[in-house]
Amino acid sequence: MTQISILGCGWLGLPLAKKLIAKGHLVNGSTTSDSKISILKESGINPFLVALESGSVSDSTTDFLNESEILIIDIPPKLRENKSDASISSEMAFVRKIENLIPFIKKSTVKKVLFVSSTAVYGNDNTTITEETLPNPETESGKQLLLAEALLQKNQNFATTILRFGGLIGKDRHPVKFLAGKENLENPDAPVNLIHQNDCIGIIEAILNQSKWNEVFNAVAPFHPTREEYYTQKAKEHNLIPPKFKAEKSKIQKIISSEKIELVLNYSFTPEDY
Repeated sequence: MTQISILGCGWLGLPLAKKLIAKGHLVNGSTTSDSKISILKESGINPFLVALESGSVSDSTTDFLNESEILIIDIPPKLRENKSDASISSEMAFVRKIENLIPFIKKSTVKKVLFVSSTAVYGNDNTTITEETLPNPETESGKQLLLAEALLQKNQNFATTILRFGGLIGKDRHPVKFLAGKENLENPDAPVNLIHQNDCIGIIEAILNQSKWNEVFNAVAPFHPTREEYYTQKAKEHNLIPPKFKAEKSKIQKIISSEKIELVLNYSFTPEDY
């Protein structure tokens, strides 16, 4: 039995915490909302109200990390900061949060960190992307994440594994709901690079169970139909109006490879979820 702290019990963190508890682990979970404390308690999670700001970290962070061996960081970069952070550029705000968190980790019992990142750290190179591909983020969030990754990886007080997820989908979350009925969408023949919530959780469990630390993993399902094929089919399955795409060829042909996850973790993705 291991005690694990999950920073960010949201769309992924909450079901992950429930799964880990079911496997016998003790879980400290954080939220930034008072109203969610009861939800965490009811799920068997030891709840903490933790807010990371560019200039400070909640006092409860020490207790949140106390006696945990593993910390899972699952908080997305926020591109819009509150007024107290107005003097800090949005590009640096998330990085400052991680910088402020690291001293708390160093003083705690945490020896292993799993950082949930994104394939947004890669550019739109028309190639197959592996963990050996040099990151070249084009978006602000991608730049923030890459800098945060480096801060954690270079710290010698704990081992860090980076997990870069593709586009997140799940039972209650699917981009087709936003694309349905739209017209003149670009990149009809660009391959999709998606990851289902169930596989997100399964991969994290595999990393924990196999103690795969000081690693970088790209996590994208090895199913890459074109955007037009995929979203047309999914619109029909959800009884939605299929989106219409432009006729011209796509300039983006990027495919994210998950071969390392399949080989190193011996992990099998779940085709029926896609």
